[in-house]
Amino acid sequence: MNVATAPLPDLAAVKARQQATWATGDYPAIGTTIQIVGENLAEAMDLRPDARVLDVAAGNGNATLAAARRGCNVVSTDYVTDWLKAGMARAEAEKLTVAFREADAENLPFEDGSFDAVMSTFGVMFTADQDTAAAELLRVCRSGGKIGLANWTPQGFIGQVFKTIGKHVPPPAGLRSPAEWGTEGRLRELFGAQSRKIDVRLRDYTFRLRSPEYWIESWSVAYGPMNKAFQAVGADGHKALAADLIALARVHSSCDRQMIVPAQYAEIVVHKA
Repeated sequence: MNVATAPLPDLAAVKARQQATWATGDYPAIGTTIQIVGENLAEAMDLRPDARVLDVAAGNGNATLAAARRGCNVVSTDYVTDWLKAGMARAEAEKLTVAFREADAENLPFEDGSFDAVMSTFGVMFTADQDTAAAELLRVCRSGGKIGLANWTPQGFIGQVFKTIGKHVPPPAGLRSPAEWGTEGRLRELFGAQSRKIDVRLRDYTFRLRSPEYWIESWSVAYGPMNKAFQAVGADGHKALAADLIALARVHSSCDRQMIVPAQYAEIVVHKA
């Protein structure tokens, strides 16, 4: 009997669409608000002065700045040029020395073992080819070095946001969920063979906004994935998608009128063998 299998996704095409999606809107306006995640990750990794640090899928530089503030020699990379410019402006404002370079997380332009530490906060988890991206993080990290990640979990608020969006705009068939990067099982699949140990700590980042309605109004413009989702559903589907997201926010919020929502993420430190 023939067993039907899901077709393999065209990862190159998926990546191209993802890049266009993330370049939409004004992610730095949102990314800047979660700076504390980068600071906490730098502490968890125990970053030391003069360490060679690579920030992958750096966005507008939260982990980049956290490492630079600790005296590290930092290279900040992303495949969205405007985000790198935003990170550069932040570094210049703080008089921090950082090297910025456009780069694809699945094909990093660095030699093996170039860095003492590699970081990514809510970045590399969104790559189309998860195995290749993880292999690249391991490749450029030296033996005995550390890989630090902050990844949304499936059960947390942002994981549920993407699940809700997926009900209205299904993701490409055969593509693994980015939220798997927030699970111990998947992390061990990706990094276990080349690591001495993997430390995973569940933490919350609390979103604080005026209201769920304000959240939709602002994020549907600034946050690329939500912006594209509302474009995809069109005028007819806009109201239903907004209603489902607002209902989700209200379930998670600790406040009746304002939106005070703890969003769970996994803080991960991979100790490379």
